[in-house]
Parts: sequence; C-alpha cells; structure tokens
Amino acid sequence: MKAVFAGGFSALLAEPVRGKLAVPCAVGLADDGDLPALADADVLVATVFSAAMAAAAPALKLVQVPGAGVDMVDFASVPPGVQVANVFGHETGIAEYVIGAMIALSRRFARMDADLRRGVWYSQFAADGAVPPAQSELMGKTLGILGFGHIGQELAKRAAAFGMRVCAIRQNPQGDPPPGVAFVGGPERLDEVIAAADHLVVTMPSNDQTRGLLDARRLGLMKPGAFLVNVARADIIDEAALYEALADRRIAGAALDVWYRYPSGPGETMPSAKPFHTLDNVLLTPHASGWTQGMLDARAALIAENIARTARGEPPLNAVGGI
Repeated sequence: MKAVFAGGFSALLAEPVRGKLAVPCAVGLADDGDLPALADADVLVATVFSAAMAAAAPALKLVQVPGAGVDMVDFASVPPGVQVANVFGHETGIAEYVIGAMIALSRRFARMDADLRRGVWYSQFAADGAVPPAQSELMGKTLGILGFGHIGQELAKRAAAFGMRVCAIRQNPQGDPPPGVAFVGGPERLDEVIAAADHLVVTMPSNDQTRGLLDARRLGLMKPGAFLVNVARADIIDEAALYEALADRRIAGAALDVWYRYPSGPGETMPSAKPFHTLDNVLLTPHASGWTQGMLDARAALIAENIARTARGEPPLNAVGGI
C-alpha cells in the first residue's frame, strides 16, 4: 500500500496519519501538480482531484479529501471503482468559534479593547457622560443556522445552553427537530429564518444551489441589529452586497472566517477586493475556525482507518458521491 499526501494542507496530516496506521503503508508527499508522484498511489489524500490526476494514478483505489468540502473534486473524472471520501472532526472547534464570535461581536470586545488601550472608557464609567448603549446578551436571542449538518448540529447544542432560540434550514429536513431546536425547515423557510435571526450563521456547503444564495435582497431581510457569521464558504454570500450592508450599517456586524481571495504564493494577500479590513464592525479571521488539535487528531484517525479499509478491500468511512 502507498498513500500520497498531495498539497500543503494534506502534507500537514501525513505524520499524524503515519502514527495511527494499523497496516503497512508507504507514505509519500507531493505538490499539487506533481503528477509522476501519483503513479503507484493506492490512496491519494488531496483537496483537489482532476482528470489529469486520474490519468496519472492508474493504481488508485481511494481519493481521500482531508476536509469536509468536496467542491474541488471533479467527480466526472473519478475512475470506475475508485472511492471518494471526506472527513469531518472540525465541528467542535467551529461551533466554539461561532459562540465566541457572537459574544465578541454583540459585546463589542474589539472596540472596548482598542478604546481602553487609548485611555478611552467605552462604558458606563465614562466621565464625559457619553455612555454607550447597554450590551446585548445571547440569552433569549434567535439564532438562525443555514445548513444543519455536523457543524450546525454542534452549534445548536451550545446555543441552546446559552438560552437562545434556534431555528435551522437544511436541504432535506426529516423528522422532529432535536432537543433545543425550535424548528428545522427546508429552503422554502430561508427568508423567514433570515428575517427572524438576531445572529445568522452560515454552515452550508458551497454548490450550484448555494453560491450567491445570500444576495443583496436576502441580506436586506436581516434585522439592522443582527450579526452574521460565515464559517462555510465565502461565495455563498455576495461579496459586494455583504460589504455594502456592513459599511452602511444595514446590519450590525459580521465575523468572517472564509474569504474571496486566498494566498497563491509568499507575501501578503488581502482576503477580498472590498476593504472589509477598514470596517470596525467586522471580525476577520483567516479560515482558522476549525484549526484545532482535536480536529487534527480526529482527521488523522479517520484517514488512517480508511487507508486500512482500502488495504482490506472494504469501503471507506464517509464515502461521498457527486455533488
């Protein structure tokens, strides 16, 4: 058996996976475009899969995506008999990030920190009489979750513990909502949830049905005092419309962990063509909400198990088809 870890993100998991392997397996590293390295690979761990990669890997049995998103896998190019699997393990870290982001935004931590470093008291203790509005609590607020998979469900558990009313949207709702969730509706209730939410969190996958889903019209449905958190994919929200809504204070603020631009080489890379970095009502993080030790351990364990399953001729865990 040979497993090739292609690309920077996959390479980070190579050693943790090697330490958990229960079967003999050679582990190799490759760049995204290093096609010759795939010639004898039984398992390819990669975020991207293309027709050229399929042609370069005649022995391939499993394409193991090292994350949840499979939007960069060309399923039409996957040869017959080759399985595709993804891996989760990030839902706990992301759910905790969202809770932290909602608190940081609604309690105005960034502003208070920046002001107090300058000696300005943005609180009821201000001596000039300029007392700011009282801060918001999560208790009693409505949380709208757009996408009720692994992340959405973990977030709902934590939000219920804070006393929030949780409403969620998923593509195919089935059965009764879990404890602590008011309802789980289908796409036909999307506008209703957006309009009701005090905090709106995007956790759905990016695909043909969801790209651009939150456009200017839907952002316009949000309450002026509502906060938006995106931990899914940037292209689900229209870039220009989001910037304008935040810049014009038509919504109160946002925490954005996913972006419209990513680094393609050394040096600085601004995450958008729009100057989100100039807005004081936006929390910017570099797609790091799920980057926790727990996530790395969980993913390494599942990938190692899928390599063992491939060696035994068994189907992988988390097998996925086309999107």
